[in-house]
Formats: sequence, structure tokens, C-alpha cells
Amino acid sequence: MSTESNKGNDRLLMKYLGLGTQLMVGLGVAVFAGMKLDQWLSFKTPLLVWILPLLVLVAMIWQIIKDTSKK
Repeated sequence: MSTESNKGNDRLLMKYLGLGTQLMVGLGVAVFAGMKLDQWLSFKTPLLVWILPLLVLVAMIWQIIKDTSKK
């Protein structure tokens, strides 16, 4: 294998590794913020624990579609 091919593969791997890390951190922060906001607002049902991570997922899918679409 050529080193040029390895560099391209490494770049692609790092891109997806960064995207996965961004997704996990975003979901973790959204769940934590949702829990704290639900406690602070005294909701009986965990409404924001469900809504905030869903918004993060929608935003990440939108970003993936935008980044991978042909221009």
C-alpha cells in the first residue's frame, strides 16, 4: 500500500472518529441538561430528557447530510 492511500484512510478515520465523539458528547450533555432542567422546572414527566437528545440527533443527522451531499 502506498503512503498516500494510508494518509487518505487516516484522514477519513479521524473525520468519523471526530463525528462519533461529537455525537456521544452532545448526547451526554443533552441528557444531563435535560435532567437538571426537568428537576429545576419540577416536571412530573421527564420531558426535556427526551426532547434535548432528540434535538441533538436531528442536528447531527442534518450536519451529516449537509457534509456528505454533493455540492
